[in-house]
Amino acid sequence: MPQLDFSNPLMTSKLVWLVIIFGVLYFVLKSYALPRVASVLEERAGRIKADLDAARDAQAAGEAALAELRAATAAAKAEAQAAIATAMQEAQKKAAAEAEAINARLTAQVAEAEARVAAARDAAMGALRSVAGETAMAMLGRLGVSAPANDVTAAVDRAATQGGR
Repeated sequence: MPQLDFSNPLMTSKLVWLVIIFGVLYFVLKSYALPRVASVLEERAGRIKADLDAARDAQAAGEAALAELRAATAAAKAEAQAAIATAMQEAQKKAAAEAEAINARLTAQVAEAEARVAAARDAAMGALRSVAGETAMAMLGRLGVSAPANDVTAAVDRAATQGGR
């Protein structure tokens, strides 16, 4: 390779200038450029570390807030269920009281209706005996048979008591 021909006298001057330029470049880089680059890298590493720490803190705070939210939700849910259970019990008590009142009123109405039916039946039976007696007297009169009214009424009463059995 002709560039590495050390027998050439220009090669020595080239090597000297190479060492001088390399030394100056090394000194400039070491003194000015590399410290700046190192400070930028250290600053960036510090910023990244601070951001990671802040992210971890925020994550911990978020998890704590989530746990608090879940606890509050569970407490609210339990409170709502208790309120619903209380309302249901009150509604059931109210419905039972209303049902008792309605049943009492219906029982009274049924007893009253039975009494009216019994009274109407008794009145109808009384009227039926008198109508039956009058009808029997009218039939006997058409047949030309005369009978005392007391005997006809007694016969109708006997027939009514035997038929009612």
